[in-house]
Amino acid sequence: MRPIGQGGFGKTFLAVDEQIPLKPSCVIKQFSFPTHDPESYNTAARLFRQEALRLNQLGGHPQIPQLLAHFEENHLLYLVQEFIEGLTLSQKLRQTGIFNEEEIWELLRDLLPVLQFIHEHSIIHRDIKPSNIISRNSDSKPVLLDFGIAKMIPNNAVIHTGTIIGSPEYMAPEQSRGKAISASDLFSLGVTCIHLMTGVSPWDMYDMVNDRWAWRDFLPTRNSDNLNKIRQSQVKLGKILDKLLEHSLGKRYQSAEEVLKDTIASTNPAISKTSKVVKSKLTPVKSVSSPFRPSFLVKILPWSVKPTGDNLISAAGVDYTQLQHLLAAQKWKQADLETWIVLCQALGKPTKCYLHPNEIDNLPCVDLETINQLWVKYSNGQFGYSIQTQIYDSVGNDYAKFCDRVGWLTYNPHNPYEGLNFSRTAPPGHLPSRIWVVGLKWWRHLEVMAAKLSQCEVYFK
Repeated sequence: MRPIGQGGFGKTFLAVDEQIPLKPSCVIKQFSFPTHDPESYNTAARLFRQEALRLNQLGGHPQIPQLLAHFEENHLLYLVQEFIEGLTLSQKLRQTGIFNEEEIWELLRDLLPVLQFIHEHSIIHRDIKPSNIISRNSDSKPVLLDFGIAKMIPNNAVIHTGTIIGSPEYMAPEQSRGKAISASDLFSLGVTCIHLMTGVSPWDMYDMVNDRWAWRDFLPTRNSDNLNKIRQSQVKLGKILDKLLEHSLGKRYQSAEEVLKDTIASTNPAISKTSKVVKSKLTPVKSVSSPFRPSFLVKILPWSVKPTGDNLISAAGVDYTQLQHLLAAQKWKQADLETWIVLCQALGKPTKCYLHPNEIDNLPCVDLETINQLWVKYSNGQFGYSIQTQIYDSVGNDYAKFCDRVGWLTYNPHNPYEGLNFSRTAPPGHLPSRIWVVGLKWWRHLEVMAAKLSQCEVYFK
């Protein structure tokens, strides 16, 4: 037995199964649980056993290593899997150089059915990247490695150790915020493809200033008599990769089957003429029946509400005049940004400093009441923290249902303004937004705000 790899959660060994006459090679994955707490370990061991059973089901696919055994010893967890001879795509990239378009097309055609298979079994890989895909020597087919390890780690263990599950360079935005879905694997596949085509780190290909992928800028220039054909291939492939790389879930491919259909259509003209493209559909935002709808007068005469008679009280010396004027003028986006600014000021933080949900506990009650009453008054009961709290309570404190009611995304996008509607057509409770919130449990901001409002006895007026 010899070590062949080491990761954040354990080691990998190449071994020989001496119980079988032919003594085939196998891979042993040793999982080191990052805590000595017995209760946490027992939870991890239980999840480990459950996940091992699910991994055993996946072993029936020819491009997924078969699970041979699993066991526990000395508070360490072990998986024994089939050994696949070949190079990982990261090794292949180092040895033979960047992949051309046809190699990427082939990778998509061969790997997407594997993703479709695991997603149909309600399993999300969570860590798709070149080093977790091996090109099998016998048939050059891509084999997907390292299933399930992330799901064996309880959330509290991840938080305590500060470890992020998955590889940040290849991780989808929603996954980095703790919400992995099947489309997250598709995003990681897209990032894998552009890395293989360029040899450049994904982080270096993302234009932070313009909030977009700039992977085309890193493609090699080609000198070829067939350059026009290559460009056409790049355009078709580029459209698919761009859709895989969409930060917005609504714009990204929703299933491996959908990507595979476009891939086959793009590489087979006969199919592309007759096949229909499956369009992903956004779930329409549900409106909520509420007494907090703005009056007809305010809708047609936004200047009819004047900034008068407000008690702009602050225990922290914050000047709320600017917020008052912006709300009175119904400049919702500017008022939302100003709300972030005054929250930071009331907490003694730098301007536009990102806040963790639990920091709201330190907000002076009089400041919270001032901010809330300004939003409620000048929106005629449509917006405000107390409005959001009432809606949150009406859906049983279910954050996903709350987001559906108020028209928010259920994840924090890279662009904080994505999905926001700064107008009177927005659902009740849509504003103020959560652009200021950060942290592993960012979604708790509403729970903490509701508790603070109750503590301060700030209610809808």
